[in-house]
Amino acid sequence: MKNPIRNGLLIAALVFIADQLSKWWMLDVVNITERAPIEVTSFFKLVMVWNRGVSFGMMNDIPHSHLLFSGLAFLICCFLVIWLMKATHWLILVGVGLIIGGAMANMVDRLRFEAVSDFFYFHIADFYWPAFNIADAAICIGAFCIIIESVISNKHEKNS
Repeated sequence: MKNPIRNGLLIAALVFIADQLSKWWMLDVVNITERAPIEVTSFFKLVMVWNRGVSFGMMNDIPHSHLLFSGLAFLICCFLVIWLMKATHWLILVGVGLIIGGAMANMVDRLRFEAVSDFFYFHIADFYWPAFNIADAAICIGAFCIIIESVISNKHEKNS
């Protein structure tokens, strides 16, 4: 695989830009803080949720959590860049790139607003998924790519 670091960081940059543009659009153009919730379809709304914790609002009450979680995200991204340099499978490259881009975008929110802005809100009947943003989706998809690659690798090892 030619230059995995460049390709992975390109994916990270695209995720970062898409996430930050969507947050700018929602906060400054749509002004979601004043208009929420906005029903888009019967199963999808735009809402405004400020997440001061980690996934699904866990650990919301930790003092100075924005600094703690931003520092942690930065350290994790440093390790992910090292992993990216050694990537030999395209799923790892895509997965790690998605995670780096998402983590850096949410880190910018934490440093700028002391919380992450989430606004996509889906539900099916009485099942409601917590509000999220493009960065959150990228992190989840990236983790899924890495898990799939791990399953593929383990299957190949067992067959060898």
